[in-house]
Amino acid sequence: MAVLLTGCSLLPEQIDETRGWSAQQLYVEAKDSMDSGNYKTAIEYLDKIQARYPFGRYAQQAQIDTIYCQYKSNEPDAAVAAADRFIKANPRHPYVDYAYYMKGMANFNRSDTFMERLAPTDRSKTDTDAARQAYNDFAELTRKFPDSKYAGDARQRMLFLHNSLANYEIHVANEYLWRGAYIAALNRATYVLENYARTPATEDALSIMTQVYIKLNMPQLANDSLRVLERNYPQSPELPKLNALLKGTG
Repeated sequence: MAVLLTGCSLLPEQIDETRGWSAQQLYVEAKDSMDSGNYKTAIEYLDKIQARYPFGRYAQQAQIDTIYCQYKSNEPDAAVAAADRFIKANPRHPYVDYAYYMKGMANFNRSDTFMERLAPTDRSKTDTDAARQAYNDFAELTRKFPDSKYAGDARQRMLFLHNSLANYEIHVANEYLWRGAYIAALNRATYVLENYARTPATEDALSIMTQVYIKLNMPQLANDSLRVLERNYPQSPELPKLNALLKGTG
């Protein structure tokens, strides 16, 4: 054993080829790795910059690039955490709006699963947290930096998310309607009218409400919701079916 321990002690230490490199040299290598799409390696170089030269002029740029690299590496939690650290440490940095934007993008991409699962087997269990968080992130960016070059794209993504969340509520309401859970369907449709009134989902919400009231044998309320649907969406393809259903209850 003594011989083995002596042998181990003679093994060379792991060589760090970057030892003694300047911050500029580290950053050049990090940038080359980023340009070639090797984001994991880029992060290693960027981490070395922040560890060895925390107060140098490359440190803040390394922090910003780390956000991007973690985002491109499909590590949304790490990207959001890096963005939050940068925002907290550099609230007046000229590129802090980029950190807010990338935070929103990390959550936006994470919400892709939600977008792809608007019609799962059990729609009520679809997780919309990431989509809502992305919306809030973009909203914060546009509120704090309305003239940012990222604000226009953020607003477009907010509109997309807003409409997608409204459609999700409609999918859930339709699921409840199909199952015969009429009060639950009515609650979802009402939620759409109260929170997503200016989205295309409003038309579907009014149709669902009318169907629920017909099922619950409430013709007056069914007439009221149908009248609102006719007034606001006179070309709705749902109107003939709803009118026929309502007449069938008379």
